[in-house]
Amino acid sequence: MNVKKDHYVYILQCGDHSFYTGYTTDIKRRLAKHQEGKASKYTRSRLPVRLIYYEKGDSKSWGLKRELEIKKLNRKQKEMLIKEGLINEYPEKL
Repeated sequence: MNVKKDHYVYILQCGDHSFYTGYTTDIKRRLAKHQEGKASKYTRSRLPVRLIYYEKGDSKSWGLKRELEIKKLNRKQKEMLIKEGLINEYPEKL
């Protein structure tokens, strides 16, 4: 049986108000790791972090491509993307 995984691209707002963009197949686990300071060097030194945007896709290749697209955006473009799809807090069920 082949279980299909969800793929997520997300943006965190760090304690210094910078943005961090990442990719994962388990957004709940990854967010917890970021909040514990165990996910990336970048966010570890910029706690606390808050999930402010995510997109859900169906493949790893989609996720990695989309992550790169978002990382290439300037801050103003990221703010517009976030404003269009803002989430106020992490939903219990994605």
